Amino acid sequence: MTIAIIGAGIAGLSHAYLAARRGHSVTVFERSSAPQGASVRNFGMLWSIGQTPENYQLALRSRALWLEILAEIGAYHRLCGSLHIASRDDEAEILQEFADLAPDTGYKVDFLQASEALESCPFLKPEAVRAGLYSPTEVNIDPREVAQLLPRYLCEQHQVTFHWNTQVTGVETGSLETADRRHHPFDQILICSGAEMGALFPEQLRDSPIRLTKLQMMRSAPQAAGFDLGPMLATGLTLRHYDNFSICKSQAALKKRIAEERPELDQYGIHVMVSQDARGGLVFGDSHEYGAAISPFDKEVIDKLILKELQDHFSFPCWEIAERWHGVYGKIQGEPILSTTEPMPRVHLRTGLGGTGMTLSFGLAERFFAKAF
Repeated sequence: MTIAIIGAGIAGLSHAYLAARRGHSVTVFERSSAPQGASVRNFGMLWSIGQTPENYQLALRSRALWLEILAEIGAYHRLCGSLHIASRDDEAEILQEFADLAPDTGYKVDFLQASEALESCPFLKPEAVRAGLYSPTEVNIDPREVAQLLPRYLCEQHQVTFHWNTQVTGVETGSLETADRRHHPFDQILICSGAEMGALFPEQLRDSPIRLTKLQMMRSAPQAAGFDLGPMLATGLTLRHYDNFSICKSQAALKKRIAEERPELDQYGIHVMVSQDARGGLVFGDSHEYGAAISPFDKEVIDKLILKELQDHFSFPCWEIAERWHGVYGKIQGEPILSTTEPMPRVHLRTGLGGTGMTLSFGLAERFFAKAF
């Protein structure tokens, strides 16, 4: 079967890999010279712990596929797990409640007393720690490196064809048209880019539950040689952001307290996390602005709020900021991907992954091919 995939972000690359592994002939069309969107503008976190109970096993399956691929392409990755830090009593209450619920919901976590959390991360400030929650399942990768290595691997090892700098301007059952007015026949066509979906199927995008989200992030200069972050880190603000913690009854009180004490954090959707890149720099973030609030211009106030929260909790050796950037992606509240998948026969919309793209893409692609074909 011949399959066209539009978009060479992580959604497109994961679908290309799973399709090629099933023996299909795969061609990827990408309008840029390399992946440039949200797939290279993120933490590099395979964040299983942040998924709902319904998607947690899917995240673990995606993780298993990632580990196979990372080993094959020789990409940087750390099987480091994650550590959530509670600095207030209500945050510690959520971590304890989540750990108590974990055996029944499938999560693999350990509740840590303050002393145990400090032992697991030497960069924590003792005065900022009441408790911790450790999860062993998270994997730290470098998305920029993967975006370079994975297309090369797919081309060389799975005979996937890539058309870079190629804009798809039209799609119909059985073929697509590119900007040079050439028509390309395919048995199946997968649209894995929100930008192309908006251009090719504007009515479906307009009527879909996809909401645009902008985030701001930063990267530190490389830390000293031999630096190891240990587990990827998140503070108590994250406990109000990810859907996994919605199973905790105590979450409502935390949301109320932060809204009253720090309304500016809710205004910009700020929570803070830390990962490490392949060169030893630390990736800091992030924020969430939605819809009409999105501007092409970044806000210095957001960066300052993020850095203050981080510096209140951690004592990293180097805080010099080497890069700042923002990303914009489409997100569907409560769903990992757009559920309306066929605007016309044999044409599939595979977009709207939002912040779960790195974590779920390979699992979602495997599930799609198992069910669709």
